[in-house]
Amino acid sequence: MEDQDLPGVLVSGFEGPSGICKDHVGELQKYFNLITMQDLLENKTQVGPKIQAAYIWNRKPAIDQELLQSLPALKIVANAGAGLDHLDLKLIASFGVKVANTPQAVSSPTADMGMALLLAAARRVVEGHQLATSPDTKSFSTNWLGQEVTGSTLGIIGMGSIGYKVAQRARAFEMNILYHNRKRRKSEEEEAVGATYCERLDDLLQRSDFVMLAMSLTPQTQRLIGRRELRLMKPTAILVNIGRGLLVDQDALVEALQTGVIGAAALDVSYPEPLPSLPHLYFRDHPLLKLKNVTLTPHIGSATHQARWQMMENLIGSILASLNGLPIPNEVLLK
Repeated sequence: MEDQDLPGVLVSGFEGPSGICKDHVGELQKYFNLITMQDLLENKTQVGPKIQAAYIWNRKPAIDQELLQSLPALKIVANAGAGLDHLDLKLIASFGVKVANTPQAVSSPTADMGMALLLAAARRVVEGHQLATSPDTKSFSTNWLGQEVTGSTLGIIGMGSIGYKVAQRARAFEMNILYHNRKRRKSEEEEAVGATYCERLDDLLQRSDFVMLAMSLTPQTQRLIGRRELRLMKPTAILVNIGRGLLVDQDALVEALQTGVIGAAALDVSYPEPLPSLPHLYFRDHPLLKLKNVTLTPHIGSATHQARWQMMENLIGSILASLNGLPIPNEVLLK
């Protein structure tokens, strides 16, 4: 039974792929009266004024003008994860509502995922698994080769908290680390991971054996990697994307992979997610799903039990701070 005296918090629901984690419900109910979108839609007049916070999990519930207008007591939108491309920050701010996210909770597991994808693509782990388990395999060829990671050059595009943690991990593999970022890191931070700043993105692309995207999606970064940028990369280069699918021109990427412009890609993100079927087909037949030089995972960069629990705890802290008039941890400020 919900405690009606606790502050009302809007959640997407308790079931389905967009529902909040079932393991988190009990902890959340210690602090909040959880109100689902279905509850709100069934009785906006009575329920809307009770909601003081929106708890965004897996990008749901969607925050738009109609919803904001129906929540007169809303003080904060608390978003799980670091990405904010699904939120209209200016619109939310125009209603006097704060926004918070959870960048620290996702940085380590997402960096781990980046390195996992890099290693899997370099050493052709998925192909190797298929070869080793295929009933048609009679022998293993000594000429079935991957790429060396140790001593190779990694170019990181986006040197925020995730990118920097990638650099820390890459250093243990004795990789040469280049990075391109909107703002250059302090010299002591560069020295700590042995990273070299590339002011020009083109320089990083031309020099790197592996290129990893670890940046946010903004209007300025949408399709940052297109046909021109892919052609600047080495023909053996591997592109790793742990940011957002729209950072890459996906059609140009398919072409580059099919024609040998680059060697391979390892993608935790795509656009859309999941990749759809072609318009005339009833099954999933996107070109990226069929290429042997592509490793795909279902946007699981932060998908560990520990990270998701920390995300929930961070969101609870941000909501409680907002409701009590205290400084909000991880508040997102309009630039």
